[in-house]
Amino acid sequence: MLRSVASLLLLNADQCQRAARSHDPRFDGVFFIGIITTGIYCRPICPARVSVSSHRRFFISAAAAERAGYRPCLRCRPELAPGRAPVDAVSRLAFAAALRIGAGALNGRSVADLARELNVSERHLRRALEREVGVAPVELAQTHRLLLAKRLLADTALSVTHIAFASGFQSLRRFNAVFRERYRLSPSGLRRTAQTRDGGRRTGAPVAATDPVRDVVRLTLAYRAPLAWDVLLQFLDRDAVPGVELVQGARYGRTVRIDGRSGVVFAADAAPSSHAALGTHLHVEVSLSLLPALMPLLARLRQLFDLDAEPAVIDAHLEQGGLASLVARRHGIRIPGALDGFDVVLGALIRGPRPQGTAARDLTRRVVRALGDPIDTGIPALDRLAPTADRVAEAGPARLEALGVAPRRALALATAARAIADGQLVLEPGSDVVAAHGALLAIEGVSDRLATQIVMRTLYWPDAFPASDRALQRAAGVSGPGTLRARAERWRPWRAYAALHLWLHETERQPRG
Repeated sequence: MLRSVASLLLLNADQCQRAARSHDPRFDGVFFIGIITTGIYCRPICPARVSVSSHRRFFISAAAAERAGYRPCLRCRPELAPGRAPVDAVSRLAFAAALRIGAGALNGRSVADLARELNVSERHLRRALEREVGVAPVELAQTHRLLLAKRLLADTALSVTHIAFASGFQSLRRFNAVFRERYRLSPSGLRRTAQTRDGGRRTGAPVAATDPVRDVVRLTLAYRAPLAWDVLLQFLDRDAVPGVELVQGARYGRTVRIDGRSGVVFAADAAPSSHAALGTHLHVEVSLSLLPALMPLLARLRQLFDLDAEPAVIDAHLEQGGLASLVARRHGIRIPGALDGFDVVLGALIRGPRPQGTAARDLTRRVVRALGDPIDTGIPALDRLAPTADRVAEAGPARLEALGVAPRRALALATAARAIADGQLVLEPGSDVVAAHGALLAIEGVSDRLATQIVMRTLYWPDAFPASDRALQRAAGVSGPGTLRARAERWRPWRAYAALHLWLHETERQPRG
């Protein structure tokens, strides 16, 4: 069995060479290959003719390859590669910083600002990223901006000016200068090159364009197959906030407010193709109004759908841990994440650990209509923005009780909202899991089971496991949390995926209606 490729430090040169020769999709986005003779770097799944082994160099990130002077391949397009999963991070600080930089944390802000958010010194943050990712924070941010710009140039009809600002550059002049310096092409020159080659189409990433009728931009989000999209939609539909989220057939849609911009986004799994060398991907439609916040939005969508997971490795590990029969029924299960951490808190504290039917959904709808801002999307089922933590904290428990929320849950929700609004509770991927879990448990009315479920979804944490959940205990055939926790040791560090399998198994065993 292929072991987890959590860090390039775990791979020797021979393993990298074998992965490159076989175009193994399980390594896509885990490392990159620099071709010495051409000065280009590729994904391990690149369809181009395999180069001589002695002409290859291996890098743990696209930023490290670009720092060494390599340019991204126009055929396999490194900007489309899946990212790294949380369990792959050998340093929590480096992982948290890389996630936030990838979501645009340094666009218009300084490294010192990011270091303060992470409660470390600027020097320590720089050293951590240099050691674990191979580049300085500013270099990593520059690579993310350039790769997003390259992607938009190839896949949309947006103007170069729009692309520059959507990619996080503060000026068009700076964008053009950096693009020419790094890629040795002008942005418009790269667009012409991309339009005249057939590499993008052959790899299974269809060229997208803006839709002037619906005012959306269409993009793709890659993932490592398999992906149990129907199961993911089942979880998202179960917890959907009325007016904010919608599952319609095989599509997921929701309203979005991010960095002062609002709009709507839809996602659907692309039809699988046995001849697609790049594997599979989601089709995503984003309102043009969200374009200035595109970088953080795409990062959050990847977290919402858990697109950076390594399903082949996870499934194999859980099969060996005694869950083979469950895994065989649903390969490629993903953790339903969060576009915004407070959305999960809001739904969980109104409904409780598990949804309780129409009454709970109607209650959530009343709270959202009262405290969420209206938005005109042209879609009747998506007419509200989710209430913010500030708005709910300002409303207070009395207003929540008046809307029908039980007193104990109203107090817990208002307390959690205030903690998030004041920065005492941080529910963003890469944040301290233990600290967040402890802060949630300190809120009266939040159980261990509920706190763990919130942490699992909002912090993008694959090893979260609510052993106190009786449904999990029944599904595993044990009588208490201690016994379940001991059994779950075999499923680490992917206990959250094991919990999803067990929850689904127990749900199917319950009588319908």
